[in-house]
Amino acid sequence: MASVNSTGDDRTVNNTMRHQYRVLSDAEKANMQAIKDEGLKFHELVSGLGNSRELSIAKTKIEEAVMWAVKHITA
Repeated sequence: MASVNSTGDDRTVNNTMRHQYRVLSDAEKANMQAIKDEGLKFHELVSGLGNSRELSIAKTKIEEAVMWAVKHITA
């Protein structure tokens, strides 16, 4: 499967649920990228602590926080 850059204007190609997107401004694209970058750094930090139910929940919540923040930008 081909990948699509999440900040690219062609990001609708692989999305079956949302049929239309608005074009994001450069500032919105930069904010979305920053949120994902910081979320990934935090996720990697937590992943390096070991394995436990608590850490699994923490990683899920980090992913969820990034999702909701990006949703705010792209809505």
